[in-house]
Amino acid sequence: DTTMADKESVLPLLQAAHQEPIVALELPDDDEITAVEEAIYVQIRGDYRDFLLNASDLVIGTLEPATISDPSSHTHLPELACQAWDQGLSRELLPICQTPYGYYCLDMEFQVIELKNGATEPGSWPNIWSWAADMWLDS
Repeated sequence: DTTMADKESVLPLLQAAHQEPIVALELPDDDEITAVEEAIYVQIRGDYRDFLLNASDLVIGTLEPATISDPSSHTHLPELACQAWDQGLSRELLPICQTPYGYYCLDMEFQVIELKNGATEPGSWPNIWSWAADMWLDS
């Protein structure tokens, strides 16, 4: 299984891999995250909140994790979540990144799991930072 990573070890790696986008993404503040929580009736806590506050402006590889600050973006978390739930994703899962075959999601224990064509893939990541180091950096 994947080892547990943390913000201190992973954020510098992510920042070093950042590709300057044509239109820069902005980091959200706590108020914006709270507004999203109210919109989707999900509490965003711990590592994932930290990730959104510190890393959701980065552009790395081919994966595009959910974002908070720009409601018109195709990665905007409320839109991504509602679309996934409408397609039958369990409300117990929060999609954090869309893939061509499904979603990476946070489960109730804040582990990251992968759903491909509606089925859960074997294996998981203990938190968002571990997923980012393992999957996003190499995407």
